[in-house]
Amino acid sequence: MRINQSFLLSIATALIGTTSAIKAVEVNESFLVMFKPLPAEVPSPDNELTEARINLGRQLYYENRISKGQKISCNSCHNLEKFGQDNKPFSPGHEGKLGGRSSPTTYNAALHIAQFWDGRAPTVEEQAKGPVLNPVEMGMPDADFVIKVLKSMPGYVEGFKAAFPGEADPVTYDNFGKAVGAFERKLLTPSRWDAFLKGDKTALTDEEKAGFNTFASTGCINCHNGAGVGGHMYQKLGLIKPWPGLTDEGRSAVTKQEFEKFFFKVPSLRNIAETGPYLHDGSVKDLPTMVKMMAEHQAGKVITNEECASIISFLKSLQGEIPQDYVKKPELPAGTADTPKA
Repeated sequence: MRINQSFLLSIATALIGTTSAIKAVEVNESFLVMFKPLPAEVPSPDNELTEARINLGRQLYYENRISKGQKISCNSCHNLEKFGQDNKPFSPGHEGKLGGRSSPTTYNAALHIAQFWDGRAPTVEEQAKGPVLNPVEMGMPDADFVIKVLKSMPGYVEGFKAAFPGEADPVTYDNFGKAVGAFERKLLTPSRWDAFLKGDKTALTDEEKAGFNTFASTGCINCHNGAGVGGHMYQKLGLIKPWPGLTDEGRSAVTKQEFEKFFFKVPSLRNIAETGPYLHDGSVKDLPTMVKMMAEHQAGKVITNEECASIISFLKSLQGEIPQDYVKKPELPAGTADTPKA
């Protein structure tokens, strides 16, 4: 009996196509309404994102002469080459002393509801002014001293004039915060997840799509949603089951409200595979442990190793690329900041 090769080939092709269709994974579309892609920048009604202001902010972000001892900059704890943090539970300050909370990433932070784990600063502009005056972190005695240092370097005086034209005395501490904030408002890391949300259904693998479905059905999307996949609300750590060993009272220390005890800002999950250790105290070292604990203590679900791995496959699709050109360390103004030492 003679076999028709073309006929067999067509049958095989059809079978392969059928098998592929069976294996294809579709994301549960009903959950996608809770998300949106990253914008190109995060605008502010109070801080115009001009090129001069952003360039000044970039310089100030890398400037260590505005710290006591002139060794610490914003980038020391929020390293832009390491996804905006330092992979340490607590960051060392100007004397090597450790801070009381883990340094969160500055990438995508401008999207958040507020800044710091307890939300005590409403914007990235306000947040930028905090660490410089913190006695453990950068250790400067007061804002006037910081301004004295900046004014001792002519390059910064000119930079502030360009960034804040028309102001009689543009070198102010508020303008310092605005400049750093302007730079941070474009510290964004779009990923394949954003391409998927924009309509490219091939941007995620079937494994990652299945991971999103597991992520959603486990309840993670109740807190981790929006453009930041988190960062848009406060939540109690240990919502369903008390979190072990928790002593930091979180937001209630700021608001003095008992009902906010153990509440923290929900972190963004963007680049989460690169930004451990996790939590406000860096107490969880690896991502699988973090995922399992969150499922149990926040959603009341004990997930399997397979479910955990599935969620992590999705989380890895949230990793963007570091914008190398934008975050490249600039040439800083000449000068030794030769003012009375703090």
